[in-house]
Amino acid sequence: MDNALRNAFHDALRNTLMGLALAGALVIHTRAEAATVTISCGTVGQEFEQCRKGAEAWAKKAGHQVKVESGPTDASEQLTVFQQQLSAGASEIDVYRVDVVWPGILGAHFIDLKPYMSAEVLSQHFPAIVKNNTVDGKLVAMPWFTDAGLLYYRQDLLEKHGQKPPTTWQELAQVAKLVQDAERKAGNTKMVGFVFQAKAAETLTCNALEWIDSFGGGTIVAEDGKVTINNPKAVEALKTAASWIDTIAPKGVLSYEEEGARGVFQSGNAVFMRNWPYAWALANAPDSPVKGKVGVVALPKGGADGKHTGTLGGWQLAVSKYSKNQEAAADLVKYLTGPEEQKRRALEASFNPTIMSLYKDPDLLKANPFYGSLLDTFTNAVARPSKVTGPKYSRVSADFRNAVHTVLSGKGKPEEQLKDLQGKLDRLSRRGKW
Repeated sequence: MDNALRNAFHDALRNTLMGLALAGALVIHTRAEAATVTISCGTVGQEFEQCRKGAEAWAKKAGHQVKVESGPTDASEQLTVFQQQLSAGASEIDVYRVDVVWPGILGAHFIDLKPYMSAEVLSQHFPAIVKNNTVDGKLVAMPWFTDAGLLYYRQDLLEKHGQKPPTTWQELAQVAKLVQDAERKAGNTKMVGFVFQAKAAETLTCNALEWIDSFGGGTIVAEDGKVTINNPKAVEALKTAASWIDTIAPKGVLSYEEEGARGVFQSGNAVFMRNWPYAWALANAPDSPVKGKVGVVALPKGGADGKHTGTLGGWQLAVSKYSKNQEAAADLVKYLTGPEEQKRRALEASFNPTIMSLYKDPDLLKANPFYGSLLDTFTNAVARPSKVTGPKYSRVSADFRNAVHTVLSGKGKPEEQLKDLQGKLDRLSRRGKW
């Protein structure tokens, strides 16, 4: 081989080896950038399955791995677990599922998502929820789905017995008793008039706030920080609710969360049910005994002078500041809270979007007919006093629901319980200065 040929051969070999080395470096670099992101998902109804499907779709698209974890169905228990993890600076969970009342409690442990979400993206969501999720100027969580309490009813049974959906709690009690007694007489001894969530947990705080607000009894703590719970309207609301136990509602409601109430209603053994929008898709699933027999309306008013109301619920997604994969985690949050994923979840499992334009989407209105007629309920829902009470909200909620549970259980009178509660919260707040 002459020198020229030998030099050309060596040059070609060197270039080939350099190319292979560069390609190898790129592969190693790409693998190094691939992350495993862990998200904590809910477990009520179809939540876990829908969360898993969305997260896995993102992983496939983004070239990352995803790990899905679940927690307790009780929101209060879940909050306690999250507080322990975050206070310890644990990095195992990257993306947290956050209740609408938690940003003020947990916000210090989350990154600011504003650098990852454009102003255009944020403008698509309900402004009130974005504001709720903004703490000290930081966007600590992105809106994922919103909720408000609704009244489900057996359309077929009301028509059968010549009744209409009630507009007041008093009417609900009358219609529930009438239909319940008639159905029992006809052979269904398991039939009850009304099921709701009265376990001494956050879910009872939501139910009881709806009763009190519907009577004009306020929101436990006013926006100015003043404790307002001890008033005649609130007393009347709790007296009304206590009268349901063992007349139209079974004593079992005292231990019901959302799924306990849904189980009774969906099996065909309740006339009315208070629940969140997620129950609609399940009630109309192919294997549901009440498929095609269910109607949904706004929760009743507290008498002729009251108002229709529903507690603001819903969940957000936040990225832990202790995450080792913050950029990938923020990208997962952006994907899951985007319009395509929110529409899929609404179609498959009736999770209420936080993106306003989706409420005019023909596909969604067909799948969830109540979206259009109850949009006011979702946009004007009553908020729990988490913003004004901040980190003390958990204590406020616990004291409130325990007082209500005592009344519902027949172990205390509303007047006494609310007077005691007022004193406790006044002391906790230092007379309105939270």
